[in-house]
Amino acid sequence: MFTIKIGDQQKEFEDKIRIKDLVTDDKKNYPIAKVNNRLRELSYRFSYDASIEFLTLDNPEVIRIYEATLRYVVAMAFKRIYPDYKIKFKYSVSRSVFCYVINKPKLNIPKVLNNIRREISTIVDQDLPFQRKKVSKKYAIKFYKTHNYNDRIDIIKYRPEKNVHFYVCDGYMNYVYSYMLPSTGYLKKYKFLPYDVGFLMQYPRAETELSIPNFKDAPKYIAALREASNWADIVQANYVSDLNKHIMENKVDFIHMCESKHNRMLVEIGDEIKERSEDIRLIAIAGPSSSGKTTFSHRLRIELMTCGLNPVTISLDNYYLSRDKVPKDEDGNLDLEHVESLDIELFNQNMLDLINGKEVNIPIFDFQTKERSGYTPLKVDNDEPIIIEGIHALNDRLTASIHQNKSYKIFISPQLQMNLDNHNPISLTNMRLIRRIVRDKRFRNASALRTLSMWESVRRGEFRWIYPTQEHADYVYNSGLQYELCVLKKYALPTLKEVPNDSEYYVMANRLLKFLKYYVDVEDRYTPNNSLLREFIGGSCFR
Repeated sequence: MFTIKIGDQQKEFEDKIRIKDLVTDDKKNYPIAKVNNRLRELSYRFSYDASIEFLTLDNPEVIRIYEATLRYVVAMAFKRIYPDYKIKFKYSVSRSVFCYVINKPKLNIPKVLNNIRREISTIVDQDLPFQRKKVSKKYAIKFYKTHNYNDRIDIIKYRPEKNVHFYVCDGYMNYVYSYMLPSTGYLKKYKFLPYDVGFLMQYPRAETELSIPNFKDAPKYIAALREASNWADIVQANYVSDLNKHIMENKVDFIHMCESKHNRMLVEIGDEIKERSEDIRLIAIAGPSSSGKTTFSHRLRIELMTCGLNPVTISLDNYYLSRDKVPKDEDGNLDLEHVESLDIELFNQNMLDLINGKEVNIPIFDFQTKERSGYTPLKVDNDEPIIIEGIHALNDRLTASIHQNKSYKIFISPQLQMNLDNHNPISLTNMRLIRRIVRDKRFRNASALRTLSMWESVRRGEFRWIYPTQEHADYVYNSGLQYELCVLKKYALPTLKEVPNDSEYYVMANRLLKFLKYYVDVEDRYTPNNSLLREFIGGSCFR
């Protein structure tokens, strides 16, 4: 006999039971469950004491499974209609996934997409079940070779487990590094839009209350992503297996190539600012959490010095208001991500006065007392551009009193373009989260549990305040380093493993652990001391 608890109800059973048999809802509202706080598919069978929680799409982990399932079905539709076409899912565009056909560069995309839409609609209407199948690595490699999935063969050797899990749906077999929805009929919302040489796959998002966000093109950001993709081609690191091969065979050359890319972008920015130095007085740097803004501002300052300029740096953090003046979020908590948590009026006046040659008193914010503790006098000359750095630096409200031609705006974010294989792109959000987990543990003695618990709030702030400003930038700086997860891995694993099994963030931590296992390790000594990566692991020459 074993006992199953669902909410306030308890029942006893004698024989193994599937989670699906416990679901009373027939509208497909509960696609995934937690069994003793571990994520499980509805097809999971068990015979032990357990507490079960049924999850809905308002859970971010379920949305990730929804997106992975939709990718699977797109690949399945292509296999049915265009079996010779090789598709690849890549970077996120306006909260959508970009997909294109690798081996057919000149396609009538709208025509192909219309056929794919119809096939996907058929697959969804048929409500076809997904069956999980465990196979050996040897079988998986043979399967990949037979079906010409050569992009998947090399990554298997880095998988520590002896087996691989495939999913079978109506005779089609694939693996997308994720749990799956119970059947294709659970895919109730999706859209496909022609875009560039491929199309965008849109799906419900947690931050938009499960609606599909309206598409907003971002030409500057997309241009940076394309450049990142071209760079991955140049260094031959489109896949994690390629990266691991570089690290094992020629890590020194490869790491310095990646660092040199950062140097080259800094030179480009320096040249642009130097060319307009008579006009530019304010340089604003913004980007989402863990983009490397602090180290970048140091390196940019030095780059501008080599151009004959003498920049000064002002931190937006010093313009925080005391806690009693900070706005609150919808839950009644202090919203430190809100632009009005800063003294906007004082900042505007200070910048305008500095640009006009006046001496001003820059506030000092004490993060221990959460109050302003004093002021520092400052005056700048004409050859001293002012560098400001912070999540709101590109917000026009902060610089409303300053003429646009006197400012130069930089949006910084890691835009690493790399896949596990053609059907499984690497999440840039996960990469930033791992950066932050490592930094918080090493410099703030904050556990992964604390960082994970804050992440949803951080992401809300990014979508509200940061991403809408990225197209205002004069330059989009890619702060990603192809090799960085190989360095961060050894720091992230121990603190992620400390997340308790009964924590609501255990599923999230476990997903990141599974992701990191595919990367080989790199010792810190190979990372230059002025590298942006040093901001997260320590040993920076700027500290």
